[in-house]
Amino acid sequence: MRNHFLITTILLFCLLSKAQEIKKDTAPKPIPEAKSFITKHQGFYGGKTIEYTTTAKETFLTNKAGDSIAAFWSVAYTKTAMGDVTKRPVTFIFNGGPGSASMWLHLGFFGPKIVKVDSDAKKDDGAAPYNLINNKHGLLDLTDMVFIDPVGTGYSRLVGKGEGKDFYGLKEDVDSFAQFIRKWVTENERWFSPKYLAGESYGTTRAAALGKALEGSGQNMALNGMILISQALDYAGSTSEPNNITSFITYLPSMAATAWYHKKAGQGKTLKKFTQECRDFTYNTYIPALHKGNLLPDHEKNEIAEKLAYFTGLDKTYILRSNLRILMGRFQKQLLMDQGLAIGRLDGRFMGDEEDKVSEKPHLGDAASYQISAAYTASLNHYFASELKVKMDRPYITSGGGSNWRWRTVPDSEYWEPMPVNTAPDLGETMRRNTAMKVMVASGYYDLITPFFDAEYTFARNGIVKERVQMKYYEAGHMMYTHEPDLIQLSKDIREFITSN
Repeated sequence: MRNHFLITTILLFCLLSKAQEIKKDTAPKPIPEAKSFITKHQGFYGGKTIEYTTTAKETFLTNKAGDSIAAFWSVAYTKTAMGDVTKRPVTFIFNGGPGSASMWLHLGFFGPKIVKVDSDAKKDDGAAPYNLINNKHGLLDLTDMVFIDPVGTGYSRLVGKGEGKDFYGLKEDVDSFAQFIRKWVTENERWFSPKYLAGESYGTTRAAALGKALEGSGQNMALNGMILISQALDYAGSTSEPNNITSFITYLPSMAATAWYHKKAGQGKTLKKFTQECRDFTYNTYIPALHKGNLLPDHEKNEIAEKLAYFTGLDKTYILRSNLRILMGRFQKQLLMDQGLAIGRLDGRFMGDEEDKVSEKPHLGDAASYQISAAYTASLNHYFASELKVKMDRPYITSGGGSNWRWRTVPDSEYWEPMPVNTAPDLGETMRRNTAMKVMVASGYYDLITPFFDAEYTFARNGIVKERVQMKYYEAGHMMYTHEPDLIQLSKDIREFITSN
C-alpha cells in the first residue's frame, strides 16, 4: 500500500513537472525593445567614392492579430546622398539552408568588406587571424543592399507568441520574408525604387516563391529582377538518391567538369568543350538508358559504362557494379581514391584528407565548407563589433532553425501528395504576369550540390520565359565568389544585368 502511494506520488510529480515544462515552452516570449545600430561609412565602388549609411537592426514581424511574433535581423547599406529614389535600386539578399544566415553572401561577395580565403582551394584557412578586406568589386555605387537573416539564424529570433511552426517551412518562410520586405520598403519610402532579390542555394528556392508571394496579400509588389546564385528550384535535380533518376541526369556533367579539373578525364580538351560533349551524351544516350533500366541489353550497358568512365574518370568495373548510377557521395570518395582524398560537395576543387580511406562517402563532412567556415564566422563577428558597432546580448547564429522543416505547400485541410520541392513554376507564373522582370542564373561548374546542368534542365521547363533569363557560368563551385577570378566576373555580370534594359 505504501509502495502504491509512493509510485502514485512520483507519477503525479512527473506529470506536474511535464505540464509546467509544456506551459513554459508555449508561454509567450518577452518582447524586448528592438535594437538598432546606425553608422556612417565611405568606400570606393565602381570607380566612385560612395558615402553610405549602415543600419543593422531588428524588425518585428506580426501575426494576423497584430501580435509581434519574431524579430528579423537585417543589415542595410544605403547611399547617403541618394537623389531620385526611382532611379536607385535596392537588392534584398539572403542565403539558403534552409536555416542559413546571410553571412556567406554578406562577407563573401556583396558586402562592403569581404573575407579573403584561398582562391585556389588548396589549403584550409585554419585558425585566426583572417584577412578581411575592402570589397573593391562591390556594388554600392549601383544599388542599395539589405541582408536578411531568417528566424533562427543571425540575430533573428522568436518573440511574444511566435513559434517555430510559424516560420520553419517553405510557405511560412516565404510569408515572413514578404512581410519583412514590405515593411522595409514602406518604412524607407522605397516603393518607387527598382527592386531585386538575390538568393543563394535554398535562397533561390525562396526567391522564386517569394516573387509570387509579393504579388499577393492585397499589396502587389512587382520585382525588376532576381539574381539566382547556385539555383535550387526543382529538388529532383539536386537530390542525389538511389531511386531518383533525374539526379543521375543532372549531376553527370558536373562530375565530368570536376574530373576534368582534377585531371582524371577530358585531358586535351577545354572545359567548355568537354562539358558540352557530356551534355550531348546525357540527353541523347544516358537518359534513354536510365529509363530502360534492366531492359538495357548487356552490350549497351557495357558501352554506357565505358562512356561514363570516360566522363567521370572512375573505373568501368565500379560503374558496372553501380548499375550505371553514381551517387554523388560515392563520387566524392572515389574520384581521388588513389590519393586517399575526398573532394568537396559545395565545391569539387576542395580536397580533404580523411582517416577512413574506404568509407562510402566523406565522413569528415564537406571539405569545401569546413575549410572556410571559421574564417567567415570570425570575420563577421569582428566586422560587426569593430566597424558596425553592433552590441548584442546573444551570439550570431550562422545556421539554425532548419530542422523539421515543413515542406508542405498547402494548408493541412487541403490534399497534398508529397513530391520533390519545385518552386520553378512559381517563377514561370511571376515572369508571365510581370513582363518586365528578368532573371540571372549564376552556376559553378564544380558545384556538386546544385549542378549547373540542373539549372539548364529546370529553366528549359516550368513555363519560364527563357528570353528574359541570363545563364552565367563560373569555374568554381556553389560559392563561386571564393575563387577571385569568378568574384570579379560575377560582379561584372550582375552590373550588366541590373543596368541593362
